[in-house]
This record gives sequence, C-alpha cells and structure tokens, in this order.
Amino acid sequence: MIRLSQLFFTTLRDDPAEAEVASHRLLLRAGYIRRAGAGLYSWLPLGLRVRRNIERIIREEMEAVGAQEVLFPGLLPREPYELTGRWTEYGDGIFRLQDRKGADHLLAPTHEEVFTLLVQDLVSSYRALPLTLFQIQDKYRDEARPRAGLLRAREFTMKDAYSFDTTDEGLEASYQRQRDAYERIFQRLGLDYVIVAADAGAMGGSKSEEFLHPSPVGEDTIVRSAGGYAANVERFETIAPEPLPIEGQADAVVRDTPDTPTIETLVADANARFPREDGRDWTAADTLKNVVLRLTHPDGSRELVVIGLPGDREVDQKRVEVAFQPAEVEAADETDFAANPGLVKGYIGPWSPAGAVLGEEAATGIRYLLDKRVVDGTAWITGANEPGKHVFGLVAGRDFAGDGWVEAASVRDGDPAPDGSGPVTLERGMEVGHVFALGRKYAEALGLQVLDQNGKLVTVTMGSYGIGVTRNLAAIAEIAHDERGLVWPREVAPFDVHVVATGKDEAVFTIAEGVIAGLEARGLEVLYDDRPKVSPGVKFGDAELIGVPQVVVVGRDAPAGLVEVWDRATGERETVQLDALEAALGR
Repeated sequence: MIRLSQLFFTTLRDDPAEAEVASHRLLLRAGYIRRAGAGLYSWLPLGLRVRRNIERIIREEMEAVGAQEVLFPGLLPREPYELTGRWTEYGDGIFRLQDRKGADHLLAPTHEEVFTLLVQDLVSSYRALPLTLFQIQDKYRDEARPRAGLLRAREFTMKDAYSFDTTDEGLEASYQRQRDAYERIFQRLGLDYVIVAADAGAMGGSKSEEFLHPSPVGEDTIVRSAGGYAANVERFETIAPEPLPIEGQADAVVRDTPDTPTIETLVADANARFPREDGRDWTAADTLKNVVLRLTHPDGSRELVVIGLPGDREVDQKRVEVAFQPAEVEAADETDFAANPGLVKGYIGPWSPAGAVLGEEAATGIRYLLDKRVVDGTAWITGANEPGKHVFGLVAGRDFAGDGWVEAASVRDGDPAPDGSGPVTLERGMEVGHVFALGRKYAEALGLQVLDQNGKLVTVTMGSYGIGVTRNLAAIAEIAHDERGLVWPREVAPFDVHVVATGKDEAVFTIAEGVIAGLEARGLEVLYDDRPKVSPGVKFGDAELIGVPQVVVVGRDAPAGLVEVWDRATGERETVQLDALEAALGR
C-alpha cells in the first residue's frame, strides 16, 4: 500500500491564480504536478502514476501491432535537421543551443531524422521490412505563449512511432494498423474523438489525419457535416461559386465616403447615402475587405501580402498560418504602412483611379491574393486607395484580378462541405493524436535505401504517428471531474481504491489495514489515508480532490463490521458488511 502520511504530496484549498482550465486547476490542487516555469511542470508521485498508466496502455497497443520500442536522446545535433531543411523551417519554434566547442544542437521537437538515420545504419535489405519503431520521449518546443497547463507546454511527453516500408501499398497497411491502434487507445482512455483530415505542416507527406477530442477549451476547430465530412479548419476548402456574366454590368464609381475606415461604418454610410436600386440593404457581404499581413520567412526576410475577402468574413489565424507556412504571419503595423504609402489604411482596394491592379508592380509591388468567393463577375464595394473614398460596383475579372487564391477566411456554420455532403457545423477540439503518411521525404533527404528482391536499391517510404501522453492526461482530466475534484477512469487512475481511516480508535486503523491486505491480495493497488491527526472532513475533501474512482471509508462502525463505499463517478454511497466489500467494489 501507499500511505498518505508518507506520500510526497500536498493539496491546495484554493484555485491557483495561473490556472486557466479545469485540468490545470485540478492537477495543481490535487498534488499531481507543480509549475517549474512558463510551460514547464514537475511531476509528483500521483501524477507520475497516472502518466505511467497512460504510457502502459499505449505500449500495449503499440506492441499488439508489432511496433518495437526504442529511445532516443532529447538533445540532438544540427546536421540531420539541416539535411531535411527543418533546422531553418522551424524558425523560432525550437530550442537551439551550442556545446562548449560551438557545435549547434537542438532540443528535439520531433524525431523523424534520427529514426531515419538509425534504420539507415542498421537495415540494408527489404527482408528487414516492414518495420515499425516507437518511443515515449520528452519533446521541446519554444511556445511563444504557453498556456492551459499541460495542454500547451514547452516540454511535453509524446509517443512517436515510425513505419518503414518498400512500397506505397506497404505504407498504407502500416498507416492503417497505427490508425486502428489509436482508436483502441482512445477508447481505453475514455476519450471521445473525431478523425479529421489535417494539414501536414512542417512534417510534410501526402496524407495527414488528426484525432481531435471535442472540448470547449481546445485550440482546434472541428469542421464536419452530417454526411460524413470531417476536417480541421486549416484543411477546409472553400467551394468557389460559379462566375457571373460581366457583360452589361454598370461601370464602377468612386464615391466620397469620409470617416468609413471599417466595414461597419462603410455599410452604414452606403445605406444612408447610396441606397441600392433593388431596394435591399447593403451588407458586409457586399464589401471587399483587404487585409494586410506581414510574413517573416525562416531566413529572416519579410514581405507584405494583401488578402481580399468578403467583408462579412474575418481572416482565420490558423488557416492563414497554414497558407503561408513556414513563414510566421502577423498583422501589418504602422511601420509597414509608413513604408508603403500605396497602402491607404482603412481605404485599401485592388483598384486605383489610374486603373492599376494592386498586384502589379506599378501599384505597390505587394502580392494580392483573393478568397475563392471573389470570382469573375462579382461586384463589390471596396477601398479606392485614396483617403475617404470607396469604389462601388468594382467587378472582379473586369476591373481587377488577384495574383492567386488563398484559403484564409473564417469558416462558419452552414458553409457547404467541399465534398458535397451538406452544410458543416463547427466545434472546438483538442488534438490528442496525429498520423502522417510521410512518404519518401525524409528517406530521400537522408539517403535511406535498401536492396529490393531484385537486388536494386529502392528508397524506403515512411509513416509517422504521434500521441501526446501528457496532453492526453490533461484531456482526460478536463472531462473526468466534478465540482469536488478529479474522477479518474479506472484504467488510468493512480490507484484502484482509496481507503480512508477516520477517528482516533486504534481498532479502526487495524481493521483498515486488514481491509487493504484483502484488496491487495486481489491484485488491487491501494492508497491508504492513515494520517492520525487529520479530521475526517479534510480526509474526505482530499479523497474527492485526488479522484481515485472508488473510496472505502473505515470509521466508527468498522468494529461492528461495517464500512462505507463511495463511487466517485456516480456519487453513490452505501454502507456494506466487511465480508461484502469486494462484491460492492465490483472487483
């Protein structure tokens, strides 16, 4: 047994000031973790027990599909990441350091390169493939804004697996085995999930799917339809409307629109002073918003881009980051506008009185990209590139064009799914797993080839499969709690049973130890609150906060052969005879 009187832990009665979400608050209060720095956490004994249970489930399912466990260092040299281009591509998102000789290293954000090099070193023939290796290892990312405790930390634990095959068909089979194993893992962890098409990001590859756990505190957005479409918001593809006829449309007209630098003020002014001939009101959807963004590329160079999109849409930060990756994306600031006088803040448009298109060198030299809804023949109210002026009836394909298309606009409930399966709905979610079909990107960059059955060298094709161990722990805590504390599912709980001895009678403590001996004989792990000078109220409060799924209270009725059993999940409590305890626990 583990005695609470000797356990290295403490509970907090009040919520820590820095805790933003339920998992962060409760894991701190119940003595599972402690903050060591921004996005950095120390693990206490209770927390490690839950973490190891999650790791056990992952190991069992990985080994069940033939994956073999290895372990790499967290500190890695620069050279492999240079060969794949990711030393530069990661930008400021990784921790870089030098050893005493000045050699560059990084704290690994992920391990594709070193897995590939290990297999290259040890495997030379197709006979050793297919092969899947995995590790459970700490990762490091220099999060600009670590938040929400374990959900967005700078150091976190992941299971990452990598498959190696000689054919695309082999990769597909390996990918499916991992995908199926992930479903079993999340089912055992008690986490609901949605599998969505996802962007591969810096990982690369031809196919990428995320396992998203629906949660109001998630940082991802799940977009799905009743007809079966599912993607994260970054991968959603806008359906472009059919072009409209241009012939016969009225000429564009520039109008004075003072004090209308926003869509709201522009629409109000247009309705008040320039009503539509068809009698309906102007809306934000009739306007063309032009948003100026600053891109900072991995080599440090910067450029501005302008995105033209309907005025009733906002630029979605995640979508625009994917559209311009690996560049960092920010809104342009006053310095950028001052350096580019052709951009008239509040009155930017793709058109000027001289007829110049913004994307042309003659106008500003800045790329002008359009939302897919801005198709030929659509007419807009937009900035005239002069202070206090807008142009009405500017027709795409006649008066202006873009330098290309970009998926950057916000997605809304009711937008059509790109596969034709109906309107979509949106909900928040958190990523708990990700699978990638990497293909030959890393093998080609690092020279991973084997001899095939004909004695010819072929390049190996790879898959990569990640599960956030510590993030999953937090995800479980987000749903496995009530107003009094944590309520862990049995498979991940730090203990099977929490025995609480109350009162001052030594006989009660003797009986409690006898109860524990019987439970341990049945193979159960027991936490024993044997603290002699702690009130029952404090003990009960700690039991509820810690969240072991079943609590046995050995109190003043114990000498008469009675104990109380609590079920933390249901809240039910019942008094049972000692000889009926195991049956009451369902063990």
